[in-house]
Amino acid sequence: MKKTGYIYDPFYLKHLTEPHPENPGRLTAINGKLKSSPAHKHLTLLEPRKATEDEISLNHDRDYVREVSRRCKDGDSYLDGGDTVVCRDSYDAALLGAGAGLTAVDQVVDGKCDNVFCAVRPPGHHAEDSRAMGFCLFNNAAIAARYAQTHKGLDRVFIFDWDVHHGNGTQHSFYSDASIFYASIHQYPFYPGTGAGDETGTGDGLGSTLNFPMPAGSRDADYIAVIENKLVPKIIAFNPDLIILSAGFDAHQDDPLANMEISTACFGAMTRLIMSAADDVCQGRLVSMLEGGYNHDALGDSVVSHLANLLTLDTENR
Repeated sequence: MKKTGYIYDPFYLKHLTEPHPENPGRLTAINGKLKSSPAHKHLTLLEPRKATEDEISLNHDRDYVREVSRRCKDGDSYLDGGDTVVCRDSYDAALLGAGAGLTAVDQVVDGKCDNVFCAVRPPGHHAEDSRAMGFCLFNNAAIAARYAQTHKGLDRVFIFDWDVHHGNGTQHSFYSDASIFYASIHQYPFYPGTGAGDETGTGDGLGSTLNFPMPAGSRDADYIAVIENKLVPKIIAFNPDLIILSAGFDAHQDDPLANMEISTACFGAMTRLIMSAADDVCQGRLVSMLEGGYNHDALGDSVVSHLANLLTLDTENR
């Protein structure tokens, strides 16, 4: 059995957004499903710390970070045209969200956990250098990747994003950087409009971005074929020191914000494929960060499947 960390903080629920689809009920549903599952007793429960302004600024413009702080404290309701909702506690929740990724990196690089799942909100993969977007304030996965390099001495990080929406912010963070490989499988064409197959990086980073745009209605077999036959060989060839997973569960067949047909079990199967690659190239080091997922039952069930497979509970007797 793997030693799997689970990072959560009740302060994430103070990021009040109702009736927005990205709301506190998402984490309440995950925790409710998890507590009644066999996986719960095997998890190593961890608390996040707040990321500092300097750590957030590893990926974001410092003036933007301060603007988010000010606007939340001033009681603004939106950071963009109505998509990204905030309240007075949202900035501190976002610091804890990013900090969960830093805590997770510390855990896996220092050998305290084999892998870690971060049950955080707000999500992060749409956040650009100086722009909130798509429910996201700060890019949790991108900050964690930069932290792994600057504070833990890692050379190469592979980020795989299976959220149904393309992670434009993460892609743009590393588009000209050969040391961080970004790959995404997502519905296309779809929000946010990026993620075409010909987006492969630029300059030194040419070839270190890989997109798998999938048509609406794609099913389990379609996803598994892409990951097994196209993604995993890229991970092996890149030979990263760490894999970070942007784990959105909104490609689920019951999710209201997308049009895919992915089952709960498929998220477990995808987890196993990524774990196997991590075992081959980076001593199993894997940090998984929650992104989307908006049907609460489907989200909770899918995260439990993901965690059971991170623990290898579903695979030990196969």
